[in-house]
Amino acid sequence: MPKCILIEVKSWFKRDTIIRNLEIFQDIIVISLCVGLFCVMLIRLGDMFFSFLHPLDLRLVTSNILFILILVELFRLLVDYIQEHNISVGAAVEITIVSALREVILRGVLEIPRDQIFGISVFLSVLAGIFISIPTISRLFEQAKILNQDTEI
Repeated sequence: MPKCILIEVKSWFKRDTIIRNLEIFQDIIVISLCVGLFCVMLIRLGDMFFSFLHPLDLRLVTSNILFILILVELFRLLVDYIQEHNISVGAAVEITIVSALREVILRGVLEIPRDQIFGISVFLSVLAGIFISIPTISRLFEQAKILNQDTEI
């Protein structure tokens, strides 16, 4: 009997078992984030429709629409992660660009200080550079994988 218990305890500390259990726990965390994000989307959508009952505030409606779109993209990113266990850099960059532009749209370009406009412009330029260079970088990585596989054979 003690040998069975000892063998069972040793199997818990095997590397494959630990990694498999951590991945399951990570999937549970991501799924709970998806459920929470979905609930927040529904709440914000309800708030947006209730705001139509009052006099129309264009900034508030625009803010709600853009925020819901950002949440939808985040939800899509998390679902893709659950399916593939891989994060799409392109989708993450898209979400970041939309989030930055949302803040500029809501505050208004004329109300933002010049230094912040310059910083946001540089930030968006870097994100655009990353977004444009993603296909090139992925091709380079694929070529490196092929070369690495050829040298191993």
